[in-house]
Amino acid sequence: MFFQTAGIEVSVWVPPLVAFVISFFTSMGGVSGAFLLLPFQMSFLGYVNPSVSSTNQLFNIVAIPSGVYRYYREGRMVWPLTWVVVIGTLPGVFIGAFVRVAYLPDARNFKLFAAGVLLYIGVRMIRDLAQKNAGSADKAASEKRFQELVRNHRKQNDPSKTANQEPLPAITVTHFNLRRLGYTFYGESFDVSFWGIFALSFIVGIVGGIYGIGGGAIIAPFFVTFFRLPVYTIAGAALMGTFITSVAGVTFYQAIAPFYPNLSVAPDWLLGILFGLGGMAGMYLGARCQKFVPARAIKWMLAGIITLTAIKYIAAFFGY
Repeated sequence: MFFQTAGIEVSVWVPPLVAFVISFFTSMGGVSGAFLLLPFQMSFLGYVNPSVSSTNQLFNIVAIPSGVYRYYREGRMVWPLTWVVVIGTLPGVFIGAFVRVAYLPDARNFKLFAAGVLLYIGVRMIRDLAQKNAGSADKAASEKRFQELVRNHRKQNDPSKTANQEPLPAITVTHFNLRRLGYTFYGESFDVSFWGIFALSFIVGIVGGIYGIGGGAIIAPFFVTFFRLPVYTIAGAALMGTFITSVAGVTFYQAIAPFYPNLSVAPDWLLGILFGLGGMAGMYLGARCQKFVPARAIKWMLAGIITLTAIKYIAAFFGY
């Protein structure tokens, strides 16, 4: 099938299948998978126009709601964190979209920029995972207790026993103001700076707007490594923030397209929707399965994927 805006030809079943596989794994870490779909489109499909960024964000719009719904049902949405991310990221997305079209239309330069962003995040995550300290040990113990509770739920298949079973832990917000945000999860308390989250979100918005990923692939690892928040609690907020900012990004790219008649800026709607449909199924299943997968394994998965993608981009830039 030929996609006119993208200028590529590919079988109609390929986009949803690839998006399903990627989103199933990445959604466990609060990442839509758009940061991996972009190199797939550029390197394997040959879609290198600036509109690949807006098409990637269109994928987010279609795919993410299913994952957010699942996290919401299980009581693992930190809504105050979500709204701070959205408010901080939105203005950055518009700036990033403009920078992408005006200053990084060349695919080669864009790949080097993307590689620098991803490599920093990946190395930072790997270094954090490799460190052994008391704080990480306490957090690991908490996550282990959560895993044990989940396994007990899986074993309790008799509906008559469900009433006596300890419920799966949900997130409880303890305070939220213009200075601090705090919540509890399975006996552990977490407290972060409002303005720290806001500043990070603004920067991520700019980078995400340029890269066309909504920012989830960047902000989720930062929450885990810099703010020391458990991956079980930030995944829903990161995905929801990515969804809102992707709506803004697609709208902006579509609006500025007439001002760049010689560039392909607006998204390829059919291709983006096909990716999104596969991602929708993958994210729902990934969000549902997340609680059965050790948090450390999810973090290593994210770190490995991000770092390898960055290395591939750097190699492509230098012609290897």
